Amino acid sequence: MTAHAHGASAHPAAGRETGAPASGLLQARDVTMQFGGLTAVNQVSLDIHRGEILGLIGPNGAGKTTFFNCLTGMYPPTSGSVLLDGQVLPPKPRKVAAAGVSRTFQNIRLFHNMTALENVMVARYCRTRTNALDAIFRLPRHRREEVETREVSQRWLEFVGLGHTTDLLSRNLPYGDQRRLEIARALALEPKLLLLDEPTAGMNPQETREAEELIQRIRGLDIAVLVIEHDMRFIFSLCDRVVCLVRGEVLVEGTPAEVQHDPRVIEAYIGGSVDLPNAAPAPEASLAHLQPSNPVLEMPPNAANPILGARRRRGDHDA
Repeated sequence: MTAHAHGASAHPAAGRETGAPASGLLQARDVTMQFGGLTAVNQVSLDIHRGEILGLIGPNGAGKTTFFNCLTGMYPPTSGSVLLDGQVLPPKPRKVAAAGVSRTFQNIRLFHNMTALENVMVARYCRTRTNALDAIFRLPRHRREEVETREVSQRWLEFVGLGHTTDLLSRNLPYGDQRRLEIARALALEPKLLLLDEPTAGMNPQETREAEELIQRIRGLDIAVLVIEHDMRFIFSLCDRVVCLVRGEVLVEGTPAEVQHDPRVIEAYIGGSVDLPNAAPAPEASLAHLQPSNPVLEMPPNAANPILGARRRRGDHDA
């Protein structure tokens, strides 16, 4: 993965071959997203390789989720382009999903009156060819694909450790299981790239460790993962590379060791003057949004590394 600061297999057990040299999968080029006079994402470029885990960090309001929405077609970028395997992704969520990009959400978005299995089956719609007439008259293709969809969805439930929840309503599952169910649904789409938006938000330490192990197993299927997270210990122990966004621009990119010791990243989180690649230093007053009333990071006494002192709080949201 290289960031530029311009500024699954249907059968999870089958997996994919690993150990091959990393190859380019997704390229974002000068992606900009404006809302009226507000520039939420400003000329962000990055590359993601197959089987890579890339972390995206930044203070609240840095534009991380907005960038996710641009990648997945939720927001058509004001300018710039997103390519997957060299092909431009159209800014339409359904076509992006069919191309092989799936995601989870910052706030859990499950169908609460559907079972865990049914929630996962929903993701299979773009991998089947059944049409309305097939379904109405229950023609052989519909029956065959329905059986296959159930089998594949059940295997993904088992892959994330939820094989026992098949017939349970999703609203009755514990919080951590609901997070994993969202991941199972995203995997059922057979993605090349999985985008995770704060997958450990609100989790306890045990659930966070299990989430890290799950993401590593997903990488073992040669699926690239792009993850937003405020838990710095989680990000720096999980990711191959990390990109830090500030005010919608790439501030720094590098290995976890490089990013966590970069003084610009520390200043971005605790407040201070931050020089962005594409802009002159902003006046102190314009940096107030980097010091939220509910800060994401707390500075423990005598911490050798302020970034690793991060503690995730419930209720934090990104723009």
